[in-house]
Amino acid sequence: MALALPSDADEWIDAWGERLNESEEYSEVGEGWGVEFNGDFLFHIRPDDTYDGEDLYFFVGLEDGVCTDAFRTDDPDGVDWGFAFRGEYGTWKRLLRQDLGAIDGLMSGEFELDGDMQRTLQYSDAAVVMTEEAAAVDTEFEY
Repeated sequence: MALALPSDADEWIDAWGERLNESEEYSEVGEGWGVEFNGDFLFHIRPDDTYDGEDLYFFVGLEDGVCTDAFRTDDPDGVDWGFAFRGEYGTWKRLLRQDLGAIDGLMSGEFELDGDMQRTLQYSDAAVVMTEEAAAVDTEFEY
């Protein structure tokens, strides 16, 4: 059964976290990420001309190829993240449909990154697998 975004945001982020932990490929390419630095991510979905609802924030704890936590938060300042990845709803929709890659979206300015860009690029294979696993969550976009 498809999870609707944004209505099923809590269930959706749980499913993504589970997929990351079930992925042997993510375990391999994420090895070393978040070791001796804060590798936790805040993913921010902003309203745009197709979705005029509230901002959505997902926290994903990542360390050494493991998703340590995944949840939706209404308080982005209340979680300790090392990186934030931000974009509009329509851009996230393209990402999750695999019409846009995470790194390509970052380089084109469609997404913004708060955090160490160089470190992120060193782990670009992990970003690709994370995107693939997010896209594999059966998702229905409400807007």
